[in-house]
Amino acid sequence: MKVYKKKIEIKSQTQIEFIDITDKVEEIIDHSGIREGQVLVYAPHTSAGIVVNHNEPMLLQDFMRVLYKVVPVNDQYSHDLFELNKSNASDGRSNGHSHCKSMLLGISATLPIEKGRMLITEKQSIFLAEMDGSRTREIVIQVIGL
Repeated sequence: MKVYKKKIEIKSQTQIEFIDITDKVEEIIDHSGIREGQVLVYAPHTSAGIVVNHNEPMLLQDFMRVLYKVVPVNDQYSHDLFELNKSNASDGRSNGHSHCKSMLLGISATLPIEKGRMLITEKQSIFLAEMDGSRTREIVIQVIGL
């Protein structure tokens, strides 16, 4: 069994953003030399996630609208008070809503690899789901197999 790991950096531009990273994941799989196995796509962050879905612009707008509706920015989050009042250095972001949105989405996806390609359909893409942008995020891609 072989394990190949690569980290990539992704820069978001807006507070909530779905960034298609499918091509980057495919490139890493190609470089791994692994033909049969699986790929783990992992966001080691508490206010971002990984999502597999359809990359259609109107649908991406729907995703954002649903997230804003389910977890509104202007609600009162205890985390925001903690962040703003703690004595050690904070980035000063009131981002309790971002953590809650990320919790709903999850921070990883594992996809099967067959004959050197991910088993996803032409309608599926892998997204970094940014919930607290703009930021630079590190994403871990780990390919495991033969």
